[in-house]
Amino acid sequence: MTERPKPVDLSQVKTCSVRNRPTKVDFSLLAKVPNVHQPLSEFFETLPLILKARELLIACQRLAEARVKEKGVVFMMGAHAVKCGLGPIIIRMMEERLITCVSMNGAATIHDFELACFGHTSEDVERGLEDGSFGMVKETPEMMNKIVADGVKVGCGVGESLGRGLRHLLPRYERISILANAHRLGVPLTVHIALGTDTIHQHPSCNGEAYGKGSMRDFRQLAAILPGMNDGGAVINCGSAVVLPEVFLKALTIARNLGNSVRNFTAINLDMIQHYRPMQNVVLRPTRSGGTPISLTGHHEIMLPLLYAGVKSCLKEYR
Repeated sequence: MTERPKPVDLSQVKTCSVRNRPTKVDFSLLAKVPNVHQPLSEFFETLPLILKARELLIACQRLAEARVKEKGVVFMMGAHAVKCGLGPIIIRMMEERLITCVSMNGAATIHDFELACFGHTSEDVERGLEDGSFGMVKETPEMMNKIVADGVKVGCGVGESLGRGLRHLLPRYERISILANAHRLGVPLTVHIALGTDTIHQHPSCNGEAYGKGSMRDFRQLAAILPGMNDGGAVINCGSAVVLPEVFLKALTIARNLGNSVRNFTAINLDMIQHYRPMQNVVLRPTRSGGTPISLTGHHEIMLPLLYAGVKSCLKEYR
């Protein structure tokens, strides 16, 4: 029978001084207690310079620098960013040139369109699925499908068609529409459609040819816009897990293939959980040869207003 080893003698272990040990955290990085009576801008000075708080501050600083340098900032968004009430924040960021291009998936346009026209959106999917009524409203698809078909006929992409057409309708809640205000401000807005993924595709008025042609125009437009991010710009992906990260990767490939330098930009993924495609296609792969990768996890309705406030705080340094 093998003899069991004797327990080690801990009195023989070698030690070193804590004063000489390399460490990750020191007192200078710790949080400060916020003073609720002071301006919001001072709140960001209280954050600890550690982990995601540090990344948030870096993101705010990079976006502020992009604004000062007049570099491109592409804001890619899924439908949830609209449904959780962020339209007014995104519109203000466009007005202040903190966002220079918006890219949406199809679902985001539907919710934005309904909010502009009717003041409400987002149905109960499970309830409607049971009886086949999900997505079967009359007005939204008839209006949107006609606007897109008419716009594409005269050479517009899906984004420009919807923005222009929505403004012609003079909707009651136009002030909260990202589509309409992007058109008003002259901010490029591209829409990237996956046919069959949106409720307006379920109706006889849907013209797949028009959506395909218009979405292709928007894809080419995005590829032409991305070089504006070079050397100091940024891309933000807010809540698109698949479509926009894939579109971005291909558009970036085209831009570089055509001889444009699109490097040294900040890539930010802003979502409730970190998915594979946004992390790889937006944050990591595009910045591997230069740039700043940032992933911020949290609810959109909290994180985007916080990001905006942080950018505004950083911009005070340049006044």
